Amino acid sequence: MSATLRALNGIERAGNKLPHPFWLFVFLSAFLMALSWLLATLNVSAVNPADNKTVVAQNLLSAEGLGVMLGDAIDNFATFPALGTVLAVMLGVAVADKSGLLAAVLRRGISRVPARWVTFALAFTGMISHAAADSAYIVLIPLGGLAFYAVGRNPIIGVIVAYVSVAAGFDASPVVTPTDVILGGITTEAAHTIDQSVNVTPLANYFFSLGSSFVLAAIITLVTETLLTKRAKSMPIDEDAEIGDLGDLKLSDTERRGLRWSGITLLVIIALVALAIVPSGSPLRDENGDLDFGPLLGAIALLIGVAFCLVGIVYGRIVGTIKKSSDVPDFMAHGMREMAPVIVLFFAISQFLAYFKWTNIGTIIAIKGAEVLKAAGITGPVVFIGILLIVTIINLLITSGSAQWALVGPVFVPMLMLLDIPAETTQAVYRIADSCTNALSPMSPYFVLVLGFVQRYRKSAGIGTLMALVLPLCLVMLVTWTLLFLLWWALGIPLGPGVPVR
Repeated sequence: MSATLRALNGIERAGNKLPHPFWLFVFLSAFLMALSWLLATLNVSAVNPADNKTVVAQNLLSAEGLGVMLGDAIDNFATFPALGTVLAVMLGVAVADKSGLLAAVLRRGISRVPARWVTFALAFTGMISHAAADSAYIVLIPLGGLAFYAVGRNPIIGVIVAYVSVAAGFDASPVVTPTDVILGGITTEAAHTIDQSVNVTPLANYFFSLGSSFVLAAIITLVTETLLTKRAKSMPIDEDAEIGDLGDLKLSDTERRGLRWSGITLLVIIALVALAIVPSGSPLRDENGDLDFGPLLGAIALLIGVAFCLVGIVYGRIVGTIKKSSDVPDFMAHGMREMAPVIVLFFAISQFLAYFKWTNIGTIIAIKGAEVLKAAGITGPVVFIGILLIVTIINLLITSGSAQWALVGPVFVPMLMLLDIPAETTQAVYRIADSCTNALSPMSPYFVLVLGFVQRYRKSAGIGTLMALVLPLCLVMLVTWTLLFLLWWALGIPLGPGVPVR
């Protein structure tokens, strides 16, 4: 057994011992109670350089602490920043998904492209597919195999390209995704321990995410064409392989017309919003005529949800998936049912974050950590790489991006803010570490799923086969994406609209 497989087996054994993320945060909350009692008893404190006020550790097991845990539990959940925004977006995404629009976009992205462009088209379609969240795995991976087979190439490589594009590039996309909403809400909450005025919107990392999607698609193409295609020669598909229906790639005339009109609808929405913010006295601007603190900033999530909903309705009406007005709220309700596991997890996360904030433990750790880094002269790229390494390792065990960010964000965000690094920049670093090892983690349910798709074409394929194909892509993506960020930071390119990188 190779060292890589032994390491993966060890990761799987360790990960299997971890509880469900919900219980993980319940246990962490219990640990936080004991820790807060200890630190409060020892009178642990720190001086916040942001306002020169002394921050003292507070005891959750005190009368006041019990009031926070019991009396504020509902408010902690209801006011959790990621909850309302992600639900508003998902109402619209659900309509776009259930109407068939998102699947049609993915099929259109990899159909009717020349054979020499099929790898890049599939990889970039994977970046777009992140708007469909986890549904992208189910839709795109089998289509990837069919796309490669249709142009006379090994379908196993098509499956791998689709899988890595969706999994290892999960936090990079040319469109705004539900992940942008969730990360922004958690980052906002973490930043408020230092600065209450910080509001990290779903567009906070958009420019970086957009650029990353093109770079990663290019890197996947390069590695595939120079390395994986050579390996494919040594793994021909079985004669009785389950190829599937190549017709699944083709769009009907009605579907193409639906895509055309939904695209026009999206352009009209963008044009109307642009026209609405042009006047200096626009109600979407603040009293000074700026957009930074105007109503538009708080309405971005709603606008994204509305846009998804409207283009989904237009597509659905044309192709016939939406026959009556009641279909729209039915699609929304179905989307909310699919969000139920996330909402349950948010309840546990919201309580933990509220406790963490009230005890001041996160703030104290951030202040002390920043002091150590400043004393050692460690700033900028060295800090970024350190965070990347830590989160990359954690990501092999905790595959939920929101759960992982809720765990490390409340420490990393304020710590780096005290080093004059914006919260949005820390979030951008996290996106890299949270993505690249997704395709390597045996803890991911999609790891087994993709192995099943590979075995459709070659029954003898095993975990070793899968890892030999996935590992080079993931490692090159991690290095390249990190270098892209460091270059982005060095050049001072904004991460998003009105969001400086430093």
